[in-house]
Amino acid sequence: MLVFHVDANSAYLGWTAAALLERGYKKDIREIPSAIAGDPESRHGIILTKSIPAKSYGIKTGESLFEARRKCPELEVYPPDYDLYLLCSEAMYKVLSEYTPVIQRYSVDECFCDMTLSRGARDNPVKVATEIKERIKRELGFTVNIGIGRNKLCAKMAGELKKPDMVHTLWPEEIPEKLWPLPVRELFMVGHASEKKLHNVGINTIGDLAKANRIFLKSILKSHGLLIHDYANGIDDSKVILNDDIVQKGIGNGLTYAYDLETKEDIYRELLALCERVSGRLRRLGRYAGRISVYLRSSTLCGYSHQVKLYGKINTTSEIFKAARRLVDEMWKKEPVRAMSISLSDLSGGDSLQLSLFDGKDREKEEALDRAVDTIRDRYGTRSIFRGIFANGSVDPVQGGVNDGNYIMMGGYKQ
Repeated sequence: MLVFHVDANSAYLGWTAAALLERGYKKDIREIPSAIAGDPESRHGIILTKSIPAKSYGIKTGESLFEARRKCPELEVYPPDYDLYLLCSEAMYKVLSEYTPVIQRYSVDECFCDMTLSRGARDNPVKVATEIKERIKRELGFTVNIGIGRNKLCAKMAGELKKPDMVHTLWPEEIPEKLWPLPVRELFMVGHASEKKLHNVGINTIGDLAKANRIFLKSILKSHGLLIHDYANGIDDSKVILNDDIVQKGIGNGLTYAYDLETKEDIYRELLALCERVSGRLRRLGRYAGRISVYLRSSTLCGYSHQVKLYGKINTTSEIFKAARRLVDEMWKKEPVRAMSISLSDLSGGDSLQLSLFDGKDREKEEALDRAVDTIRDRYGTRSIFRGIFANGSVDPVQGGVNDGNYIMMGGYKQ
């Protein structure tokens, strides 16, 4: 097997930088101390990603914007634009699809590509990877790292060796030289807890882990110890799986608000904006939902949720909103709401859809309307068309992030 791992460098920042330059912005924010972060006034003051110059100040992803500015007062901060990020992710995917049909979208900013059947890649993988990297930089305006290996693990670890804008290989014979000297925390699937346990028994590098006794590792880390021992030796038999073949367990959408929602009308309006986003994702996946849940967090930070299993399966915005609104009616305690989210689960494809006796022309009309709206938004932008209730108001008609299905927004798998 021959696998490429394609990872956008500092994706949120790189994509924002490319968009700003395209609009005539005079400086490349990747070359100055800068970061993508939420607005502290809207309770989102966390660093999502930072530039290399910002990193030199000790600024870390996940720390507060307040702490980051203490380290670097001249730090330039830009808000996240999730619609832009999804467009950039789609554009990267389209370039990759010209080289192979077997692509696993591991997160919004990275993909695994099975290049086994690509004759050009088999003959000269570094040349093809470099061509892909340069095309993305030239045509889309941002840089990627591409790791090459005989399996997904080696490809991913290769791509992490040195950034940005690089192509690296990690062949079996290169593992002792390139992989084993690295700190054990650099190995995929070794988190803080595992690192601490390994350090306590004198395992400090990936090489130490690779040479450790498997029975001993299992005694301190259970089955996870065997997994990371395999990874330390470059062993991984997982396949590159088309995302269409991955069972989507559920999708969700939520937001923490800049102000408390104090009336039911306020909650309904914001809930509808969340439903607009999550229902569009559901339709993009070609799925229908059989279960809906809504979560509310009050201004006193108390959280509670309700869910309902539907009689049939739905995917229209109106139906999802009606069901979610009923859940709000059931559980809202008439206290200010600080955060709200909606989740859809029990998903199935349209080919296995079971309609109830009460489904008919109304549903057909709603589905046709949503298809038309989706088409317009895909072509002209998410907010090119919206419901009249949002006209002349301050509420964004389509709200929330873009974490489709089980994709993780940045950095892939989480332990």
